[in-house]
Amino acid sequence: MLAPMARAVTRCGWCGTDPLYVSYHDEEWGVPVHDDQRLFEFLILEGAQAGLSWITILRKREAYRRVFAGFDPERVARFNARKVEQLLGNPGIVRNRLKVESAVENARAFLRVRDEFGSFAAYQWRFVDGRPRQNRPRAIKDIPAKTDESDAFSKDLKRRGFGFVGSTIVYAHMQAVGMVNDHLVGCFRQREVASMGRANHPNSTRPDS
Repeated sequence: MLAPMARAVTRCGWCGTDPLYVSYHDEEWGVPVHDDQRLFEFLILEGAQAGLSWITILRKREAYRRVFAGFDPERVARFNARKVEQLLGNPGIVRNRLKVESAVENARAFLRVRDEFGSFAAYQWRFVDGRPRQNRPRAIKDIPAKTDESDAFSKDLKRRGFGFVGSTIVYAHMQAVGMVNDHLVGCFRQREVASMGRANHPNSTRPDS
């Protein structure tokens, strides 16, 4: 007797058929994140992606976790010039000096923000009033590359000493950590992610830009 076929689902077309990409789409993309270490991970990975495809970064993610101390910002902030040179010799990550040095500086800036606001999450989620933006794009072309919120977030990050945080990179970060839900209408994750956003969100207010 043949096993019943798995239920077919509709996904956002951008994730293609690569199992790693599909898993990321199905399990992570758009899910609200309030854990500081995970937020730091996505900041580093989004910065590394600049000029590259996201699937390239996903394939290097485990190597990043190993060499960037499990994305512990306190440990990364202590990386010195010798450590940077060591990282630049590692083929498992993107060996771009500016990106690697920026990751270390971003860790230090991250800690300053955490000290000021109590957590980086408390700071970051203020840019959407503490609640995920629930968009309902019908096609990939309907998803913006950046928004007023990402412009304000990017500008403030730069003011605080972060690098590789242009508005387009920041909007991709916001999508990844669930500050916005950009799953397409018809995608099986659109409603699931929307429910997560409604179920639990911190009370917060947007900062002055």
